[in-house]
Amino acid sequence: MERIGLAVVGAGYWGPNLVRNAQQTPALRLRYLCDLDMDRARGVLGDYSTVKVSGSLDEVLDDPEVHAVAIATPAGTHLKVALQALEAGKHVLVEKPLAANFAEGRRLVETAEERGLTLMLDHTYCYTPAVRRLRELVRGGELGAIQYLDSVRINLGLVQPDVDVLWDLAPHDLSVFDAILPDGVTAESVAAHGSDPIGAGHACVAHLTIRLTGGAMAHVHVNWLSPTKIRTMVIGGSNRTVVWDDLNPGQRLSIYDRGVDRGVARTADREQALISYRVGDMVAPALTEREALRAVMAEFADSIADGRAPLTDGHAGLRVLALLEAASESLRAGGTFVDVRQEILA
Repeated sequence: MERIGLAVVGAGYWGPNLVRNAQQTPALRLRYLCDLDMDRARGVLGDYSTVKVSGSLDEVLDDPEVHAVAIATPAGTHLKVALQALEAGKHVLVEKPLAANFAEGRRLVETAEERGLTLMLDHTYCYTPAVRRLRELVRGGELGAIQYLDSVRINLGLVQPDVDVLWDLAPHDLSVFDAILPDGVTAESVAAHGSDPIGAGHACVAHLTIRLTGGAMAHVHVNWLSPTKIRTMVIGGSNRTVVWDDLNPGQRLSIYDRGVDRGVARTADREQALISYRVGDMVAPALTEREALRAVMAEFADSIADGRAPLTDGHAGLRVLALLEAASESLRAGGTFVDVRQEILA
């Protein structure tokens, strides 16, 4: 099959990673690196690269050998760049978040669907071996009915000048929730609490509580000010509980056959609740380590070739935006629960 001609737009922090993985994906052929700072782009490619450097998005989109565009520009530019690419007939892979707000994100999704083009989010964590296994465990029913999800993502910096810690870090956790939860389990409402102890102008520490259909609850703690780095997620089910420690390459997943069971004791005149504690084995499944961004690029290429929606399609990006917007509204309202948009969650 003909290789898919790709242009990467943005040679800053994340762009070089897209370039490297695109060049190592057999189904893709990297043709351009586009950045207003052309010297920076040349520095990313090196002296001997045959990939073209351009400072003009128009030039890139006018090239018929460019079939797809991967966008690694600031979130505030996603609408303009992605919309221009879609209107030029190009498939689009865009960094998180999909857009600066829900309305802009919906415009991108509608444009892609009207033109029959692939719109995919680079929710990188969803393509890690650990999260792929989590998806199998949760959606396959091995954990039983989901009772709670608890995620911690804290570290020292980087304090962002234009967005709060929720918009910076929480999309990682929210996109993982979206990828692994069973069909029919969706977010109903969100409450957010945050603080700005250093005077940054927006929340640097935040806690997010999400009510899910069926009575389960999800919790996310994000923090720019912690001296230690923690990346953990606990998913509790009625049968088993799994712990994901992303900073432990030797044992990223631990599956516990431990939990709390509730029974009923009946006598002649009454019923009494009985609580028992199940203490079983712990299993650490072996995972093959591989770079998640390579899997992102492969999924992008396959979805284009097969004419199907990718795992993290535009609707997944919209669901994350809906949660973030509800969280921001809750933060402004002092932490009250705010309903999440439901029209795009199906």
